[in-house]
Amino acid sequence: MSTTLVATSGRNTGSAAARRLRREEKIPAVIYGQGMEPISVVIERRDLRNALSGAAGSNTILEISVDGNIYPAVVKDMQRHPVRRTVAHVDFLRINMSEELTISVPVVLAGEAKAVLADGGLVDASSDTIDIVTTPANMPSEITIDITNMQPGDVIRLGEIKLPAGTRALGDPELAIVTAIAGSKAEAAPAAAEGAAPAAGDDKSKS
Repeated sequence: MSTTLVATSGRNTGSAAARRLRREEKIPAVIYGQGMEPISVVIERRDLRNALSGAAGSNTILEISVDGNIYPAVVKDMQRHPVRRTVAHVDFLRINMSEELTISVPVVLAGEAKAVLADGGLVDASSDTIDIVTTPANMPSEITIDITNMQPGDVIRLGEIKLPAGTRALGDPELAIVTAIAGSKAEAAPAAAEGAAPAAGDDKSKS
């Protein structure tokens, strides 16, 4: 399902014009792709926030309305203010609903690895996202990985993850995505970090 976002064309370009727009709670943006000439537009900050507030987040399929024309698009890049972290500029990529594109999808761990917890261990996800290739129509909002049956020492690799129909993962199938760390190793990691701290302080005192 797509979300409509209204944009206004004909904005002035340049740093001064962009700063003025941001003071008015508007965001400069550009739409490009699929052989079209790039269009410089303006969107309301509130409208963008609402459009991306669903489960798909920045992967939401948008129907951007500009001067009576509709452009199916996704967020390609979102620049933020270096201090305030507010959105400063957005690149929208026009898409074809039947053509594949590459996106990063959040990883969500489901269930409770009781055997690992009972051993004093923990379950660690090596990545928050997985890069997948999919069509916009099959684009998932997240990839759920069930960790219920994991045992201490188990590893779930990229090639073992069940993906939604119409999608495929990019990367090495042997890449570890989730690891069940055994109790002794889980305790050793913070202990090693604590042991290293005084050494750093000693070096500093000698400098």
